[in-house]
Amino acid sequence: MVLLIVVVAALGLGVILIFNRLVKGRQLVREGWSGIDVQLKRRADLIPNLVEVVRGYAGHERNLLEELTRLRGATLHAASVGEHRDVAEKMQAALQQLFVVVESYPNLKADKIFLGLQDELVKLEDQIQMARRYYNGTVRDQNIRIESFPSNLVAGSFGFRLAEYFGIEDAGDRQVPEVRVGRTAG
Repeated sequence: MVLLIVVVAALGLGVILIFNRLVKGRQLVREGWSGIDVQLKRRADLIPNLVEVVRGYAGHERNLLEELTRLRGATLHAASVGEHRDVAEKMQAALQQLFVVVESYPNLKADKIFLGLQDELVKLEDQIQMARRYYNGTVRDQNIRIESFPSNLVAGSFGFRLAEYFGIEDAGDRQVPEVRVGRTAG
């Protein structure tokens, strides 16, 4: 009888320990997401200033500027990790397109306000990447706990679900650049 009580107590203690680790992991995932969310909002707050400066020099790039403004709104209203990821991918592409357009405007490239905004955007992108790495690390750890035995039994019983990674696909990063070497006639 004493052995049965000891076994039940050990199992109960094990369940409590596993449950608490799962709760801690869930809180770390939430903390990691809040770091990404803050940086995405900071980037969204920077967009109107960037759009206004570019509009002053390149007003005929209206479609691109309107797309950036639309994506800013979508960033602020995205509800899930997947929605944020989709908007972030589109925002990244639109910003890359904007900086390609800027190359056509030497006066804009030299504008101190634009250069300051561009520098701030680069710093924000670095902070977003750091926050994304932290978040994805916490997601990885939590998902391992949720899928590993015996914690998967406790996770399933208490409704813990796998967390979604925040990855941004950039087709340009995955393609190998084409290099052409030509000979000059001589």
